[in-house]
Amino acid sequence: MPRGSAELTNARREEIISACKELYKTMSFKDITIKEIANYTSFTRPSIYNYFETKEEIFLAILQKEYELWVKEIENVIGENETMTKEQLAEVLASSLENRALLLKLMSMNHYDMEANSRMEKLVEFKKAYGASLTVVEKLIGKFRIEADSAAFIYNFFPFIYGIYPYAVVTEKQQEAMKQAGIEYRYHTIYELAYGCALKLLEV
Repeated sequence: MPRGSAELTNARREEIISACKELYKTMSFKDITIKEIANYTSFTRPSIYNYFETKEEIFLAILQKEYELWVKEIENVIGENETMTKEQLAEVLASSLENRALLLKLMSMNHYDMEANSRMEKLVEFKKAYGASLTVVEKLIGKFRIEADSAAFIYNFFPFIYGIYPYAVVTEKQQEAMKQAGIEYRYHTIYELAYGCALKLLEV
């Protein structure tokens, strides 16, 4: 890690992460390279390696930030409300995920590769953010739905949301392939999928 203030280091990390996020809007994970990211920043490729050893570490950092933003949004809901119906709870979770399409897109990627190609300290930082998301959703359910099993909700809802993105975001090529395969595709939004699942689990 290069010498300098913590503020400067964080600013440089943020620039790299932001560049990768911008590239990911139009490029696939496999096509994005450290060289491509460097071209989008004020850094040389060797300089990026001072902050991230692999592109998987950069994507893991993006995913970590998305989890942190999701946690913050739900914490605000918990602090601003005293009572909620199960329908309102489902709406909160569905809306929060609709706001975090990038989180869901990254969730649908192969985590094994991302985590395997990241240093332990980076993986631990990410796991803390992931753990915080489990805790805050459990806290949300626990506060407003005392009779609901918040732990059971967590371990059903989270695996479900890992698969939302591929169902809600389908390319024209994928739609054409399904059409030719004789599969009738019905479009669902992120909100619809998340709301339906959350409400069903809250009614158990």
